Amino acid sequence: MQTEKEKSIDDWLPITSSRNAKWWYSAFHNVTAMVGAGVLSLPFAMSELGWGPGVAVLVVSWIVTLYTLWQMVEMHEMVPGKRFDRYHELGQHAFGDKLGLWIVVPQQLVVEVGVDIVYMVTGGKSLKKFHELVCPGCTPIRQTYFIIIFGSGHLVLSQLPNFNSISSVSLAAAVMSLSYSTIAWGASADRGKQADVEYGYRASSTAGTVFNFLSALGNVAFAYAGHNVVLEIQATMPSTPEKPSKKPMWKGVIVAYVVVALCYFPVALVGYWAFGNGVKDNILITLDKPRWLIAMANMFVVVHVIGSYQIYAMPVFDMMETVLVKKLHFPPGLTLRLIARTVYVAFTMFVAITFPFFGGLLGFFGGFAFAPTTYFLPCTFWLAIYKPRRFSFSWIANWICIILGIMLMVLSPIGGLRQIILEAQDYSFYS
Repeated sequence: MQTEKEKSIDDWLPITSSRNAKWWYSAFHNVTAMVGAGVLSLPFAMSELGWGPGVAVLVVSWIVTLYTLWQMVEMHEMVPGKRFDRYHELGQHAFGDKLGLWIVVPQQLVVEVGVDIVYMVTGGKSLKKFHELVCPGCTPIRQTYFIIIFGSGHLVLSQLPNFNSISSVSLAAAVMSLSYSTIAWGASADRGKQADVEYGYRASSTAGTVFNFLSALGNVAFAYAGHNVVLEIQATMPSTPEKPSKKPMWKGVIVAYVVVALCYFPVALVGYWAFGNGVKDNILITLDKPRWLIAMANMFVVVHVIGSYQIYAMPVFDMMETVLVKKLHFPPGLTLRLIARTVYVAFTMFVAITFPFFGGLLGFFGGFAFAPTTYFLPCTFWLAIYKPRRFSFSWIANWICIILGIMLMVLSPIGGLRQIILEAQDYSFYS
């Protein structure tokens, strides 16, 4: 049983402070968490994968990640009377307190901090593109300044206490994601198939083609990565033995995955069809006409990544504040929250300014961190806890997901790291 002091701390921490969310909160939180910067890179990923492998990777990833997400939702309350409100708590139940913590927390932190860094870059790039489109004759402004402008807003938004308090921001972000995805594929379709379009692989050498292929796998993995916050989202929902939280949560997940399909497949396929291997790593950067529509789409991206940044930052805030209050015995309150969260936002802003390489970052983080937490950690938890009969459907399906996830984790960061190096060679800090 919890002591009064422990209960008061849990009531203050961001993940467990509110449990009155509705099923539609699950829908738009999951859309906001999943449909982000990754969707804009899917035509570029298709150009590195090719038509056949590209479509296959998109479809298989959609099916596999929906399956592993279902497992996460099911495992949230597998122990009667107990809720696994955080990803690492489920890992500790599966593998023990110490091992489970060390398996999950480093990977989850890399994912969530990595996403927030990428979203800092995305927000800055989209603001810069918006400025260039609405004021083509204005003096160019460095991308660094736009990242600082984008990050400054998070210094304020990061002080919102919990998931439910950012629900309106998340809803706006979810609407924006559907909007700019529609603009991206609609504008691509309007431009039509370019006269000089080519569908061959981008690289001229076999080694370059292989590295690009691996990086593209990481890009796709990045696009399908909402699992890192799913237990934390489910923790905000009320639950009783008669009405467990998994029912409304799963209802919201299904709606979210329908929206994901409506965003991902048209953007990837139409964008690649229109521009072939000439498409840039962000489809909205490739598009520049009609000017007003692409400017609006870039602003939609800014609004969306504002919400996405907060969705991924909230579990990090929870970890930080848990350690500060429970381990280091700092008194919970506004001062602690203000200092800790401001330091985190400033850190992600600094790294984004230092490494503003959108495509390479997606490939690297997608494979290195998203593949484990999305593709195979939920399956290892399931096998360790439920122990399905050998060669049963569940056993086979989970082992297939584990093998695919391990291959992604090992191979795709190589391509992503190479792309970061190539982009760094051409990058000017003053651009």
